[in-house]
Amino acid sequence: MNVLEAIKKRRSIRRFLKEDIPEETVIELIEAMRWAPSAGNLQPWEFVVVRDTEVKRKVSEAARQPWIAEAPVAIVVCAAPERSAPRYGDRGINLYCLQDTAAAVQNLHLAAVEKGLGTCWVGAFSESGVAEAVGAPRNVRPVAVVPVGRPAETPAPRPRRSLEEIVHRDRF
Repeated sequence: MNVLEAIKKRRSIRRFLKEDIPEETVIELIEAMRWAPSAGNLQPWEFVVVRDTEVKRKVSEAARQPWIAEAPVAIVVCAAPERSAPRYGDRGINLYCLQDTAAAVQNLHLAAVEKGLGTCWVGAFSESGVAEAVGAPRNVRPVAVVPVGRPAETPAPRPRRSLEEIVHRDRF
């Protein structure tokens, strides 16, 4: 599968088969995230792989999305703003570290598709609740929860805006 095929095949999956994900596969997904681009190559991210049933339950409660707990694995992607701050100041804290973690999450989604796995990018959650559930230190900020598993559903592609609507040449 080429990259564009993976991009077009990716869907938000919220139902998973009760099938474990091997640790070697999880490591490959983490490797995909680790190789994401980051401002100044500072890599301001931390990844928490959650398999424990109780921790997943707490994360799903913090998100008010109980289906998260049904996934065999949930990866909590965190930003470490202090890694970006020395070089980029406020822009590193408020923007670059978030962009960098977003790139890592996208890599995770595409690597998962290539492996026949389903994911969903969850950003709606109590940040303090997820941080507490995974024991994140104060200087680390959860920015995404990504449940991972074998899909138990096959959603249709969602509509996309046309190129004419979104592409501007030289100026708006």
